[in-house]
Amino acid sequence: MGWGDMEPPNSSAAGRSDTCFGVFNASDGRNNAQTSITSPWFSTAFGLIGLCSNLFALCVLLSSSRKLSSRARSSFLVFLCGLVVTDFMGLLVTASVIIPYHFIKFTWAKVDPGCHLCNFLGFSMVFFGQCPLLLGATMAGERFFGINHPFSRSTSISKRRAWSIVGLVWGFSCLLGLLPVLGLGRYTLQYPGSWCFITLLPDTGNVVFCLLFALLGIFSVLLSFIFNTVSVVTLCRVYHDRESVQRRRDSEVEMMVQLVGIMIIATICWMPLLIFIVQTVLQQLPASGRIQMLPMETQKMLLIYIRMVTWNQILDPWVYILFRRAVLQRIYPSLRPRPSILSLYPVLNPSLRRKFTADSVLQ
Repeated sequence: MGWGDMEPPNSSAAGRSDTCFGVFNASDGRNNAQTSITSPWFSTAFGLIGLCSNLFALCVLLSSSRKLSSRARSSFLVFLCGLVVTDFMGLLVTASVIIPYHFIKFTWAKVDPGCHLCNFLGFSMVFFGQCPLLLGATMAGERFFGINHPFSRSTSISKRRAWSIVGLVWGFSCLLGLLPVLGLGRYTLQYPGSWCFITLLPDTGNVVFCLLFALLGIFSVLLSFIFNTVSVVTLCRVYHDRESVQRRRDSEVEMMVQLVGIMIIATICWMPLLIFIVQTVLQQLPASGRIQMLPMETQKMLLIYIRMVTWNQILDPWVYILFRRAVLQRIYPSLRPRPSILSLYPVLNPSLRRKFTADSVLQ
């Protein structure tokens, strides 16, 4: 998502608020298009960088997953793979709609009088936007239980179960994206006329859906922050409680570094947009029914925040590419394979240790 940087449609329906073409002033967008800093070539290059980055990360992930016997690491790679696939498909789907428009400059209202293409693009923006946030929270939760309850059988997730969880996240995001199509809110063409997204107007359906989308995203980011903070504190406390610094397991550190990186990127890229959506719809509530078009300043700010969100899909794969042990060991040679987190806890009864070894040490 995040390809909203092109010229407005030459639409006669642009002024009607009851369609997907009536939220912004098309003539204003047309006048500003000539001074836009973007171009078809810029957007195309920007998209290709994102697609190639995610494709490269996917190849590295698939190669790494074949070499692993650790169940916890394997399940974590499944979640990472789901995240990379989501980012890749998000860029690919939105680009397949918007890049052709950028070059052909078709009249949107003539090509899509029933708003089906706009609904599809809006659905894609919501689906591929919400999925990474939910997957980030899911990954943080999985590592939280894996680190804080390393001896529990229930924290051991198989690859099949991990893929099932990814599928549930995709399914939930799909249902969320379909709500405007089913009548709760609506997708509308946004300034400068090249992309569709949720409508920030103060009628009941749009307000409910905007708040649902934004608050769910904020909740996912905050949940990731809580889980990751507790996990990092637990790792640091357990490591420093031992006398020997050699009693570390680098895989847990590696996963947490990658997860914290993903969380930081999501927070920086997404929180401004989510907070902006909440502020905008709440500030407009007193004028419900009287506002038929977003102020130009609001339209421009929404475009800026959407462009920030685009960087999330481009930077996510580089977190895994750059923060792998193979790369980190070149920077910090003292990182070497070490015992698991099980060895960091107080000495266990030998028979109990043997029992846990079969089921938990391989996490």
